[in-house]
Amino acid sequence: MPRQPAHQVPNQFVESNGRRLAYRVIGEGTPLLLCVRFRGTMDSWDPLFLDALAEQGFRVYVFDYSGLGLSGGEPSYDPARLARDTLDLIAALGLQRLVLGGWSLGGIAAQLVFLQAPQLLSHLLLFGTTPPGELVRMGEPLFYELARRENDFEDFVHLFFEPLSQDSRAAATQSAARIASRTSGQCPPVPHEWAGQQLGDGPRNPIIPVPPLLDALKRTGIPVLHIGGSHDIVFPVENWHALSGALPTLQLLTLPSSGHGPHLQYPLACARHIAAFVE
Repeated sequence: MPRQPAHQVPNQFVESNGRRLAYRVIGEGTPLLLCVRFRGTMDSWDPLFLDALAEQGFRVYVFDYSGLGLSGGEPSYDPARLARDTLDLIAALGLQRLVLGGWSLGGIAAQLVFLQAPQLLSHLLLFGTTPPGELVRMGEPLFYELARRENDFEDFVHLFFEPLSQDSRAAATQSAARIASRTSGQCPPVPHEWAGQQLGDGPRNPIIPVPPLLDALKRTGIPVLHIGGSHDIVFPVENWHALSGALPTLQLLTLPSSGHGPHLQYPLACARHIAAFVE
């Protein structure tokens, strides 16, 4: 039976700790759970990226945090609450030895899951996120302007791609069309007014003030891969490069002429890199 493509897979739901979490599953194979970005829902993942992961032998899970998208409960952008959502979903679905991924804010949540329950993970996969501890470079004020308003296509380009590159702009057009290809069961968008209130006034340093997390990353045997864009206005990739000598299992992939969504611009290449990393 042919595999159902990512933009057509049905929404599924599981009850956990008094609220209903919405999720989708694409493909069969090694379990890979993805935590979504700030203001993101299950619909924010590029279907081509999810399908490419499935083609590489992964059973891919995407989900909505409590109170956002199609999930019930109280919404929050406290990373500890997002990590709890992730752990509850892992438990409810009975997942073990999974690859855990996270994009942007979801990458912070994924790192906190790693800190709390490393025994559940085989690999930690991060996209366009920040490491713990002091940062060598802060995000740009433009992100905080764009994050607080309703976004158009030009905002999408500036947030997730490289606006100075025509190739990146072309990739943004293609990715936006793929993301819009779901025609039923869409997630309601995260209200930008509410999200903006959760954001704070501007860049903080450190963003993750959790010393035990940095210590755990320095001691872990779990392979860690960060995929970043060369010009990320939210979480500059230079902060990971600054730690490359301190984290024993860290692998870094920085993609050219790209922004905060490298896997949107390079979905096939990212899926292949992830498969090689997990192998």
